[in-house]
Amino acid sequence: MKSLLVKNIGQARRPVRSRNFRTMGSSIYQPEFSYAQIFSSWMGSFLGIATLAYLSVHTQYPLIAAPFGATAVLAFAVPDSPLAQPRNLIGGNLIGAIVCITLVYAFGTAPWVMALAVATAIKLMQLTKTLHPPGGAVALVGVMSEASWDFLLTPVLTGSIVILLCTIAFNNLVPGRLYPKH
Repeated sequence: MKSLLVKNIGQARRPVRSRNFRTMGSSIYQPEFSYAQIFSSWMGSFLGIATLAYLSVHTQYPLIAAPFGATAVLAFAVPDSPLAQPRNLIGGNLIGAIVCITLVYAFGTAPWVMALAVATAIKLMQLTKTLHPPGGAVALVGVMSEASWDFLLTPVLTGSIVILLCTIAFNNLVPGRLYPKH
C-alpha cells in the first residue's frame, strides 16, 4: 500500500506533490547564477580561505576555523544577503564565540551544552539583528574544542576581520557587485 503525503486530514485523498524532489537544477526556491557569478564566487572564496590559511601558517596563530567555510559561502556566493553583511559576519561570529566560552566555563562540554550554545547564539543573534548561520557553528565548535577566551580573539575575531576585508576587496573589484549593501 502506498502512503500519501497530505496537506491536512480534510484533504486525505489529495496527494501533495513536492517540486523540490522533482526539479533538477535550479527551482523557484533557488537562485540562478551565471557562469561569471559562479567563477567569481569560486575565486573569491578560494582567495579568502587561502588568505586565512596562509596567515595561519605563517603567523602561527590559529586564524582559520571550520565556520569560515560557511562564511565564505555567504560572503562570496550571495554577498547581497542580509546574512552576509559586515554587521552580521562580525557580530554573529562574536556572539557565537562569547556564548560558547561562557557556557564552557559554566557547564563544561556535555552534549546538552553544545545544544544550549547553538540555541543561545541563535537567540542572541536574532535579538541583536546579527543573524549569521556560521555564528551557530562557531558556538558548536567552541564547545566541542573546550574554547577559552583566546578563541574569541583567534580565530574568531581576527579570522572574521580578515575574511571580511577579503570580501570587501574582492566583491568591489568584480563588475556588478557592490559590498557591503547595508
